[in-house]
Amino acid sequence: MMNEWLYVGLFFIVGLIIPVGAIGAGWFLGPKKPNLIKQSTYECGVEPVGDGWIQFKAQYYIFALVFLVFDVETVFLFPWAVKLGALGLYAVIEGIVFILILVAGLVYTWRKGMLEWA
Repeated sequence: MMNEWLYVGLFFIVGLIIPVGAIGAGWFLGPKKPNLIKQSTYECGVEPVGDGWIQFKAQYYIFALVFLVFDVETVFLFPWAVKLGALGLYAVIEGIVFILILVAGLVYTWRKGMLEWA
């Protein structure tokens, strides 16, 4: 039992050492000669005008979330569809319920007009 947790602990430690080591190496080995030109904002050679903070419409985020939901749906349904013949009736009903919940969410967002680009 303890031997199995040793691998988990080792994986956790290595997972911490690699990013911390990469960031530390970049900080330690990177050039440290700051000046005004190096610290200025660079946008394709054009000097920025005004504030960089602009407000986006919430519709973009909602559209992205709807896309993400259906992208995740594909990830979950692909293995289910591959093994559909080997699954029992209970698993098939659960898959249908899952699809119906997602369709209800799509109908809701569609009726609210969140998918319209006005």
